[in-house]
Amino acid sequence: MDKPEAPSAVQSLVEPAAEPALAAHLNAGQGNKRPDAEPRGAAGTALPHESAVLHVTGSATYIDDLPELRRTLHAAIGLATEAHARITALDLSAVRSAPGVVAVLTADDIPGINDFGPVVHDDPIFATDEVQFHGQALFAVLADDMRAARAAARLARVDYNRLPAALSVDDALQAGTRVLPDTALRHGDADAALATAPHRLAGSIRLGGQDHFYLETHIAYAIPQEDDTMKVYSSSQHPGEVQLQVAHALGREAKDVVVECRRMGGGFGGKESQPGQIAAIAAIGAMRTGRPVKLRLDRDDDMILTGKRHDFRIDWEVGFDDDGRMLGVRFRQATRAGYSADLTGAIADRAMFHADNAYHLANVAIDSQRCKTNTVSNTAFRGFGGPQGMFGIEEVVDAIAHHLGRDPLEVRKLNYYGITERNTTHYGQLIEDNVLHELTAELEADCDYHARRAALRAWNATSPVIKKGIALTPVKFGISFTATHLNQAGALLHVYTDGTVMLNHGGTEMGQGLFTKVAQVVARELQIDIDRIRVTASDTARVPNASATAASSGADLNGKAAQDAARKIKARLTEFAAAKYGCREDQVEFRANRVHAGDTVLGFAELVHAAWMGRVSLSATGYYRTPKIAYDRSTLSGRPFYYYAYGVACSEVAIDTLTGESKVLRVDIVHDVGHSLNPAIDLGQVEGGFIQGMGWLTTEELCWDADGRLRTHAPSTYKIPAVSDLPPVFNVRLWERGINAEDSIFRSKAVGEPPLMLALSVWHAIKDAVAAAADYGVTPQLDAPATAEEILRSVDDARQRAGDAA
Repeated sequence: MDKPEAPSAVQSLVEPAAEPALAAHLNAGQGNKRPDAEPRGAAGTALPHESAVLHVTGSATYIDDLPELRRTLHAAIGLATEAHARITALDLSAVRSAPGVVAVLTADDIPGINDFGPVVHDDPIFATDEVQFHGQALFAVLADDMRAARAAARLARVDYNRLPAALSVDDALQAGTRVLPDTALRHGDADAALATAPHRLAGSIRLGGQDHFYLETHIAYAIPQEDDTMKVYSSSQHPGEVQLQVAHALGREAKDVVVECRRMGGGFGGKESQPGQIAAIAAIGAMRTGRPVKLRLDRDDDMILTGKRHDFRIDWEVGFDDDGRMLGVRFRQATRAGYSADLTGAIADRAMFHADNAYHLANVAIDSQRCKTNTVSNTAFRGFGGPQGMFGIEEVVDAIAHHLGRDPLEVRKLNYYGITERNTTHYGQLIEDNVLHELTAELEADCDYHARRAALRAWNATSPVIKKGIALTPVKFGISFTATHLNQAGALLHVYTDGTVMLNHGGTEMGQGLFTKVAQVVARELQIDIDRIRVTASDTARVPNASATAASSGADLNGKAAQDAARKIKARLTEFAAAKYGCREDQVEFRANRVHAGDTVLGFAELVHAAWMGRVSLSATGYYRTPKIAYDRSTLSGRPFYYYAYGVACSEVAIDTLTGESKVLRVDIVHDVGHSLNPAIDLGQVEGGFIQGMGWLTTEELCWDADGRLRTHAPSTYKIPAVSDLPPVFNVRLWERGINAEDSIFRSKAVGEPPLMLALSVWHAIKDAVAAAADYGVTPQLDAPATAEEILRSVDDARQRAGDAA
């Protein structure tokens, strides 16, 4: 008998068989229902990503896959080779005379404004007199092919006068350089609480940045249109912002520029504010030459030219009682912004908001310093400052536990926000949806935390070289843009006479499954199968003024906007059906591709065609603005978040005390996504977010040399997690009892950013293993990322301090 063929990659994506957790969610979305109870693929159903088959077969079209128009030029950027300097001479003659070169662009060729700053106008497209970081754009080359452009860009001769360069947070603190004013948040009386506390501790911790390392580097393709207008394909999380940045650079208006993005090959925040420079350069070149221009960065230039996650130095002091309850806390959060403001203001604000993570802080003082350095301007990254704020408070809780000789989990639970008391944040928001106590109790029991912790300690006592550690940490993450005006979205819905639907909204697709989820929302509202709906590319000509797809709000905002549009059309169809078939409007019901109008039953498509014949509009716009939020930036108080997302994770690790190597052995996660719009996609987001966070805290180290050059600008020197880094035991589940207390889209919760912070459990498990190397006699001093070198340093330091104490 022939053996059955192994399932193909495509079959594995479509058929719920491969992964037990995914299979369970897929079956949960389908089981115990009559076949016609719900349309196929409606919200709440586990479906593959709408482009999954296209992804694995190589058929998904990205910007670099678009057929190039005749006479298309290719651009490359010439980068500065000093961290801070005056430009005394810029000789581009060799560049202009290089083979294949058609034009060279400098700041003098910009017809409009030489700036792409998203908030503060301090981000020049091309540097002019002064270079502010090693790798800053000086000029661009336009050539007949990409290789010619890149080769020519290296031929420039630039003379500099070096200026003093601040390269680190410490340098900036010493020099007093800032991109924005220092900011302070006060709640209660931290000074008095610290002064009277039975116990006090203080420390300082450093955590590094992180490169986004999206698969698709930054790219833009600008095509001149008639009447001096411009069409730009941009790999951007915020096409509306790119539209304005390009218009300003060209000296035109928003109406003269259309920006489109069908999909990105990853974003993670790195394509929120940064794409404007790339798109503007391509558009300036297109306007100058009258020819299409494509600019695609290679990996090295992308990592050198574009911003990272903000690295932080956090100095802290805490006062606490004999049980470990925090009485007063003081933080200084100093972050390296880079040479310009970019989005640092909002990122640093969110770090302050999330300085509590899951813990009630009755008395807290936070000082935030937004340091200007002569390095690339740091930018948005998944979590947007939240992970850095949480990192600080988790370090404090861990230090308290070590000082008192208590299990860190017990100290964490003691300090959790309460349900009906101790439930107001340090910025004044009442927490009304706290489920952390339930989540923690469930995971604590499910993963057998206490027995495993005891077993690890016994194992460590007999293992002189390999040490193991375990930690269980929580996440409470606020959902909404802290800039209140960004919490709005629009959608455009067309129903065609054959009953199919074309949907467009302001969100962008970067692999996270937003297009799939929003289509599922419309399928549920109109009660039609998902394959009757097509979502089209994000396009500023269809939905204007859209906010960035960021802050984990993509499905919340755009799902509600699409729902609004679908309901408008549904209301028109209901009114028409009631009149045509002689029944009341409340007797018209849409169910699984059919419409019941009194005693009449007909297909959705049949009703739509009849409505068109009856001259009923089958197109609608939808709009949504998040309710309840109100935040005063001047006082850092109010309700910046609509609701909170919660999760808990337990990680077990092993370290080699001779080499500093570490390995994550087991991870257990329970995460609350409310009523999931798509359990398959949400599960993938939790898993992927955790692994990305694990990389940030363990292996992804950014290194600059003494001259300000980024040395880790390729996969050969910058290590993101590989398949081999996946924990051998990786138990992830969505909380079955989850429901959003607020009226979000079908009571779901955001899932893009919160899971990343679950990886704090890995870092604390490593700290636990380092403590074991010194027989738990001292609190380890460990910075992030916990690379092999850092772990080895921390082990040596802990052992030395333990020996000195003995």
